[in-house]
Amino acid sequence: MNGYLLPAATFVFLVVFGRALYGLGAGSLRPGRLTLISMTLGFGLLTADLWIRGQALRGCPLNSLFDVLIFLSWSVVLIYLLIGPAYRLSLLGSFTSGLVLIVLLAAQLLPIRRAPAEPVSRDAWVEFHAALSLVAYGAFALAGLAGFMYLLQDRQLKQRKAGKLFYNLPPVTDLAVANARLVWLGFGLLTISFAAGIISGMPVNTVKFWTSLVIWFVYAGVLALRQFRSLAPRRVAVLSMAVFAAALLALPAIQYLSSPR
Repeated sequence: MNGYLLPAATFVFLVVFGRALYGLGAGSLRPGRLTLISMTLGFGLLTADLWIRGQALRGCPLNSLFDVLIFLSWSVVLIYLLIGPAYRLSLLGSFTSGLVLIVLLAAQLLPIRRAPAEPVSRDAWVEFHAALSLVAYGAFALAGLAGFMYLLQDRQLKQRKAGKLFYNLPPVTDLAVANARLVWLGFGLLTISFAAGIISGMPVNTVKFWTSLVIWFVYAGVLALRQFRSLAPRRVAVLSMAVFAAALLALPAIQYLSSPR
């Protein structure tokens, strides 16, 4: 049965995103509870797949790039389901489904496979560190999507023209707040993840360590500048999109360079 869970989850997110695109083109876009129910269903399917994988490994299912991409997809949907109803029932669900769909398709279509399901022995702090890092990335992903929505809404306001998206997007001020709070959430989770890694005393992988540290410092700089009002919400939105996109694109290379060969 577990062989059908990922294709089924992918199909669910495809339907959500396809429905949004069709509605947008037809001018009848109505994101709401149906999108939320569908996203919850997709989340349940991903959770079941990760649980079965975790049982086989007897630990956190992060044993290959394939696993990392599936766990990242799960983390993005988790953060989406945890944020306020004003955002869950807006167009954010459609944007989230599109991002998750891309990551799931990449995992299943790229020439990568799950490592053999052999039990591995890991320290609990190491597993907590790895899992929390990806949940932090889920928060950064939602921050990037909120930033994208902010830019769309801001553009329509500046043009003084209410397009098809205008009434389905939260107010621009709310999006700026959501964008900043999600960056704060991801930054906090990543910081705790670093602390767990230090407590574990695990061997430090140079590639992953410096990449994570650079990402941590960039987000810390963005938050510091925003806190001192030196960075406008628009620039925070752009940076939150750019940094997450760079981290996502670099993920396969990081995983490859840091894997034993």
